[in-house]
Amino acid sequence: MNKPFLVTAILSSFLSTTSYAYTVYSTDESSLTVTGRIEPRFNISDANKTADNSAFDDISRIRGNLDGSTKVTESIKVFGYYSGEIYSDSSDSKNRYMYVGVGTDYGALSYGQQDSSQVVLTNVTDIMETFGGSASDIITGNQDELENNFVYLAQLPLDLTATLNYVRDDSKGNYTTGGSLFYNSPVGLQFGVGYVSGEQTSLDVDQYNIAAAYTVGDFYIGGVYVNGEVNNVDVSGFEVATAYTLDDFIFRYVYNYRTSDFPAAQSGEYSVNYNAIEGVYNVTSDFVAYAGYEFNRLDGQINDNQLQAGARYMF
Repeated sequence: MNKPFLVTAILSSFLSTTSYAYTVYSTDESSLTVTGRIEPRFNISDANKTADNSAFDDISRIRGNLDGSTKVTESIKVFGYYSGEIYSDSSDSKNRYMYVGVGTDYGALSYGQQDSSQVVLTNVTDIMETFGGSASDIITGNQDELENNFVYLAQLPLDLTATLNYVRDDSKGNYTTGGSLFYNSPVGLQFGVGYVSGEQTSLDVDQYNIAAAYTVGDFYIGGVYVNGEVNNVDVSGFEVATAYTLDDFIFRYVYNYRTSDFPAAQSGEYSVNYNAIEGVYNVTSDFVAYAGYEFNRLDGQINDNQLQAGARYMF
């Protein structure tokens, strides 16, 4: 694979959940593929209860993805990606990703709705079908699916991937700039660092991330440490994730924790403290069933324990 195609393939791999794709067309210069999922699922928790609603919440969804690319020259490629989602309780669709870009021998530059430069780091612990990934995003500029996002990604020597991004929100006082380095060794070790800073609702914010993961045989373990400031108030946290594969079964565990120096009245927004377990059964290569349980260690109905289960057909 030549370098422009390699770099854009890495960018797409951060979003991929399945290797299956329907090829609409494919030539030596252009290709367009379609992927997606149909996923009935539900959540049971007292946190769902209101005056009109019970503890049972149907959160089923369907997702569709379009991935296209065209070779301009031997050293230049243009590409586009779209991912949309519809939930069972709404007729409105949600745009998850929508970007276009150009790949060259020197990296890929893209613009649109896409992940921040930090997601390659936080993905090492965001491995569950049900829970997890709750403690790593102290600020909005650390998140995935960000609109008005410029991203530059380059594959460097020694299995290093460098990612830079700049996000400018439509509203005033919301912008961030970030960068990350991620090492993916041939012996199962992964390590990365990243930093993002800017303004959020006109408040100064910043965050740095340190991530590491290791795979040996059928066992995986990953961890992320995060630390930052929101309007000069410290916020820190960490996530730990493990997984073990046994034939067609996958067993997963995560622990998410985050705390802050905000007064008690404001700290709830940044407080995270729970364990979660999950079992996944690969019925076939494109159909999985799963169930997970979250043991929340915070007080209040909104932090009640949760049971979540579902099945997913991928195409």
